[in-house]
Amino acid sequence: MEFFVVSTLNGIIHGLLLFMVSAGLTLIFGMMGILNFAHASFYMLGAYFAYAMGTRLGFWPGLLVAPLLVALVGMLIERYLLRPTHRHGHGHELLITFGLALLVEEFIKLAFGNYPVEYATPEALRFAAFSAFGISYPFFRVFIGIIAVVMFGILYLMLKFTRVGIVVRASVERPAMVEALGHNVPLVFLGVFGVGAWMAGVAGVVGGAYFTVNPNMALELGVSVFVVVVVGGLGSLEGALVASLLIGLLSSFSVGIDYSLGDLFELAGLGQWAARSGGLLTLKISSLAGSMPVIAMLIVLMFRPTGLLGARE
Repeated sequence: MEFFVVSTLNGIIHGLLLFMVSAGLTLIFGMMGILNFAHASFYMLGAYFAYAMGTRLGFWPGLLVAPLLVALVGMLIERYLLRPTHRHGHGHELLITFGLALLVEEFIKLAFGNYPVEYATPEALRFAAFSAFGISYPFFRVFIGIIAVVMFGILYLMLKFTRVGIVVRASVERPAMVEALGHNVPLVFLGVFGVGAWMAGVAGVVGGAYFTVNPNMALELGVSVFVVVVVGGLGSLEGALVASLLIGLLSSFSVGIDYSLGDLFELAGLGQWAARSGGLLTLKISSLAGSMPVIAMLIVLMFRPTGLLGARE
C-alpha cells in the first residue's frame, strides 16, 4: 500500500511539473508553429536565476523575479532570432534552437561550473503535508502541484473566456483578419512566447529544489517535454495536462517495479511463449523507466496520430 500511495503522489507531482514546462511549449509550438528545441533551457535558466538570487535575497523573491527574467530572455530570442528565421521553415528553426540550447548549456557551465549547485527546498517549506500509511509526504511537493493547477486554471480561463484569449486564437487561425481589425499580430506572438518562457521559468524555480540543479537538467527533461506535447496533441492545453500526468505516473510506477516482462507473462499464464521469445523479456521494468515516455508516445500515436486531445484533420 505504501508503494502505491507514494508512487501515485510522486507521479502526479512529477506530471504536474512536466505540465508547467510543456504547457509553454504547447502554446509556442501548437499556436505559433515554432519548433523551439531550446524550450527546456528556459526551465534550466529559471532554476539557475533563482539559485543566484536565492543566495542573496531568498527563495520567494527568486520565485517572483527569476521567471520574469526568463520571459525577457525568451522574448529577446523570439524577436531577434526566431522571427527572422520563421519564414525559412521548421528546419532552420530546429537548427538555430538546437544551437541555442548548446550555447545556454555552455554559458551555465562557465558561470556556475560543470557540477550541481546547492539549491534546496526553502526552510519555511520543509515540513510534512500529511502523514498516512506510515509515510510523511513533503509539503514542498504538494506546493509544486498547487502552482501547476493554479497555472492551468488561469491559462484555461484566459484562453477560453477572455478577449486576450480570443485575440491569441484568432491570430493563429486568421492573422490577416486580426491585423485588419487593428491588432498587432507580431506583438501577440511575442507575448505568447514570453508567457511560455515564463511558465518554464516558474517550473525551473520550483523544480530545481525538487530535482538537482545541474547543467544537464535541460537535457534530462527535454525529451519528456516534447513527448508530452506530442502525446497530448499540438496546441491542446488540456491534452498537455493529461499527457503530463500519464507520463509522470508511468515513470513513477515503473521505477519501483522489480519484475521483468517475462514475469508478467508468467502471471498471465504465457510462460512457455515468454521462454521462446529470447532474452528481451528478461529485462526488468525498472530498467525501462527512462524509456517509458517514448514507449507511451509510440503506443498513443499508433491509435491517435494527432495525440490524445489533438484536433483531427
